[in-house]
Amino acid sequence: MLNVHNLTVTFMGTDLFSGITFKLNKGDRIGLIGKNGAGKSTLLKVLSRDIESSGGTMAFDKDVRIGFLRQDIDFVQGRTILEEAYQAFVEIKEIEVRLEHINEQLVTRTDYESEEYSQLIHDLTDLTERYELLGGYNYQGDTEKILQGLGFQREDFDKLTDTFSGGWRMRIELAKLLLQNNDILLLDEPTNHLDIESIIWLENFLKSYPGAIVLVSHDKMFLDNVTNRTIEISLGQIYDYKKPYSQFLELRGEIKEKQLQAQKNQEKEIKAKQMLIDKFRAKANKASMAQSLIKQLDKVERIEVDQDDNAVMNVRFAISKEPGRIIVEAENVSKYYGDKKILENVNLLIERNSKIAFVGQNGQGKSTLAKMMVGEIPFKGHLKLGHNVQVGYFAQNQSEYLPPEKTVLEIMEEAATDTNRMRVRDMLGAFLFGGDAVDKKAKVLSGGERNRLALCKLLLQPFNVLIMDEPTNHLDIASKNVLKEALKQFNGTLILVSHDREFLQGLTTTVYGFKDHVIKEYLGDIDYFLEQHKMESLRDAEKRTVIKEEKSVEKKENIQASKEQDKDLKKLNNKLSKIEAEISALELELEKLDAELEKNYAEVSTKPEFFEKYNAKKASMEQLMHEWERIEAEVESFS
Repeated sequence: MLNVHNLTVTFMGTDLFSGITFKLNKGDRIGLIGKNGAGKSTLLKVLSRDIESSGGTMAFDKDVRIGFLRQDIDFVQGRTILEEAYQAFVEIKEIEVRLEHINEQLVTRTDYESEEYSQLIHDLTDLTERYELLGGYNYQGDTEKILQGLGFQREDFDKLTDTFSGGWRMRIELAKLLLQNNDILLLDEPTNHLDIESIIWLENFLKSYPGAIVLVSHDKMFLDNVTNRTIEISLGQIYDYKKPYSQFLELRGEIKEKQLQAQKNQEKEIKAKQMLIDKFRAKANKASMAQSLIKQLDKVERIEVDQDDNAVMNVRFAISKEPGRIIVEAENVSKYYGDKKILENVNLLIERNSKIAFVGQNGQGKSTLAKMMVGEIPFKGHLKLGHNVQVGYFAQNQSEYLPPEKTVLEIMEEAATDTNRMRVRDMLGAFLFGGDAVDKKAKVLSGGERNRLALCKLLLQPFNVLIMDEPTNHLDIASKNVLKEALKQFNGTLILVSHDREFLQGLTTTVYGFKDHVIKEYLGDIDYFLEQHKMESLRDAEKRTVIKEEKSVEKKENIQASKEQDKDLKKLNNKLSKIEAEISALELELEKLDAELEKNYAEVSTKPEFFEKYNAKKASMEQLMHEWERIEAEVESFS
């Protein structure tokens, strides 16, 4: 499907990556990994032909279709979610417009014997066949299914995209790509704005995707569940193995060990020969032997060990002072945005040193409750922090608050206090902002760099409670591992809002599940929650089946009917238009025959083929009228 050869991209005079070569085949599901700034998103932009490479070639199969989920998207205002999702079906929508125009023409025109009228009938048949081939009768049902899989509710479908956040708009863009049946899918961090249920749904969808996929992700579990091949960009080179992420790490480690051992053995041999050379060189009768050994060494191809970029940030979260036993206490807390209910009558008690995960679908109130705890938004009810509680808060969009025109150093110095201002440069170095990197403006930083800077800035303030909302978004896997270890060592109270299952594993001991405006406590880790949540969903399904069997059947039939109704109605209207056109044409022919019979009956009556032809047309007319009545009755039944 795609051959990449000696691809090079140069940025500001420095090679981001150089001379990389790989082949993309149908069925490949590639996880593209590497540190922040390694060039992963840039490579996707080159593959999508959004930007040009500095050198090398790319050869695509003929008519290959590429879909690219970018990190930055731009929507046309004024469209509903469904209207925006339907933009995936460009040709289908064009055919619908043409079919509507043709049907209008067939109803209003009377030139039944003209070439133009015959051409309309011909175009109607061709377009109907093409429409059916493209899935025109199924696309609306497919769209609804994928939108629901990505977390949208049916009542959201007619809402304007303008009213949704960037994360939800990203889901609409993802839905469009999944509906297009592209040959190659390029996905840049598709799970960043998805909740756990939607991530699991997307995993199952991508595992059965027939084309090729190249995805950038820092979600290890997602990579392991979806990919069958891994390409790592490191220090300008790539390492390509036909294994998912975790197996790739093991295999690459084994290969590196073998390279190191082989290199050591080779170095021993070289050292031994060098000693002989030095020994023989001083003796006249051994000089020729020395020269022979030198030639042998010159021909030796030195074994090189794959180089790793092992630079990682250094994070340590220390508590400011010991708080009281009670950290957060909430009674009958509710939150509404206008008429929209988010949380209702929430009661909870969080004690010192708790390790809690907030999980659930987007829009269920996780971030809202976090903001209420830090006093960022108003609410109804009573919520108070305990004695000596100092909260460090990392907001989901924390990095967006970084002033774009200020440098990394300026941002840190402004947030620093008199006690830690002298340590700012050391702190930045620990977060991989060394040397000239501190003079970079915030607007040129990558998503991962912005998150690292926001984390570093967080450490300037004292805290004993950490509330973190999606702290891993845009962080590379190495940085996530460092952050996770730092949080494990944190001796204070931790509240994490996250959809990253692997990141949460072993980090929290209690899960608060958010669903239908209420919060349920699960005394266990994320794996325990997922297991219980699955069982609860199954029990709910069984209960609905037993108690509401008739309603379930009726609902299923209604859903099926809604998917099939447009398909059937369009088919019937197309048939009706064709029959009406045939009836009009027959009526015209019979009128001509009647006029001929009336004008010259004696002569015409002697021609046996005349009445045979006349009666055949009469019979056809009668049959068409019966068919028209039957189809018309079916069309009326839809109203």
